[in-house]
Amino acid sequence: MEYTAQDYKKGQPRWCPGCGDHFFLASLHKAMAELGVPPYQTAVISGIGCSSRLPYYVNTYAMQTVHGRAASIATGAKVANPDLAVWQISGDGDGLAIGGNHFIHAMRRNIDINMILLNNRIYGLTKGQYSPTSPRGFVSKSSPYGTVEDPFLPAELCFGARGHFFARAVATDAQGTVDILKAAYKHKGASVCEILQNCVIFNNGCYDPIYKKEVRAKNAIYVRHGEPLIFGENNEYGLMQEGFGLKVVKLGENGITEKDILVHDAHCLDNTLQLKLAMMDNEHGFPVALGVIRDVEAPTYEMAVKEQIEEVSAKKKYHNFMELLETNDIWEVK
Repeated sequence: MEYTAQDYKKGQPRWCPGCGDHFFLASLHKAMAELGVPPYQTAVISGIGCSSRLPYYVNTYAMQTVHGRAASIATGAKVANPDLAVWQISGDGDGLAIGGNHFIHAMRRNIDINMILLNNRIYGLTKGQYSPTSPRGFVSKSSPYGTVEDPFLPAELCFGARGHFFARAVATDAQGTVDILKAAYKHKGASVCEILQNCVIFNNGCYDPIYKKEVRAKNAIYVRHGEPLIFGENNEYGLMQEGFGLKVVKLGENGITEKDILVHDAHCLDNTLQLKLAMMDNEHGFPVALGVIRDVEAPTYEMAVKEQIEEVSAKKKYHNFMELLETNDIWEVK
């Protein structure tokens, strides 16, 4: 059966006009339709926050849980039903503050769930407090003189927790978002998709250098496995290795050609270059990397649990409660 985006839509989204959640939801509907997984074989699970209202707007199994616990509920759903397509929706506060421990352990265990991190660097639902991804010095209602903390960088956290899949997209880039969502689903194991989006009320403009299409070509680079790492309005720039780091070069200068440019390898087990790509930012003269940055196969938690249960069960003399009772001495009282 073929599905359309309409088959996955439900309700009337209640977010502020212009919120990145609207853009992401439309992309999620489209990605689900193109993947073709039936709504009754799909579950969308969230925690608490603006973005965590998303389960109300999908025509699938859905559950809004408590603050920070989306990953633990998603884990249970996947382990209990390995054939279920599980999408976990979290904001940067819900996913990386109170939910940070669940976030890293879901990756460490490599549970086959699609973890979506909608990152606007602010607490929006509770009206503008700084979040774990807010930059040092950020002025907010809870930091009127600027934060004195360094933020979590989701990519760094994912790689540090032995994550095997990391991708990034801008909420306003529909095709880029759909592409990484489809890749995340096809990856067997924990996949993390960081979605960069503005909070139009409390943190508008935080991603201005890449939020609009007309400036994105200059300030972002789309990474694609097996293709050279080039970018720019006319693909005039590229990335080369310099020592243990990367540098931006202009093609044609100093005899540099496309053959000198690094080729992206998302499947490399050594994540050194992948992490360097994921950590690039405009403030240090680099483009922001968008697309699938890391995609490496590894055994998944839920399948390992299933295989272990089958192996142990085959060696047991009992397979249900009544058989267990009959393995011991039995007395009949008349």
